[in-house]
Parts: sequence; C-alpha cells; structure tokens
Amino acid sequence: LRHLRPLLDYALPQYAREGKAYLTVAFGCTGGRHRSVALAEELGRQLGGDHEIVVAHRDAQRAAP
Repeated sequence: LRHLRPLLDYALPQYAREGKAYLTVAFGCTGGRHRSVALAEELGRQLGGDHEIVVAHRDAQRAAP
C-alpha cells in the first residue's frame, strides 16, 4: 500500500478533472478471503476521509476450494 497510495493520490484528481465518476481498484489473492480483503479494507480506511469509498469483497463468502 505504501506504493499504491501515492499513485492514487496522483491519479484520483486526474480522473476527477477528466469527469470520471469512479475508479475501480481490485486486489486478488489465491483464496480471495484474507490478504486481498485486508488490503481493500485498509486502503478504504486510508482514502475514506477524502473520497467516497465503496469496498466490496466479491469472493469473501465463497466456499474454500
């Protein structure tokens, strides 16, 4: 996240200037229930004060393989 946050801090105002309404950021991991969930939640917390954030976990409730 320490590398992603500066990229988003740069990109989000650019998207807004171009009239974009949203940006999707996705994380993936083998099971989709641990690392990716933790990263998405933390990024949502970090950006939530400055932007409207929706965090969704597509595979978090999926049965383990």
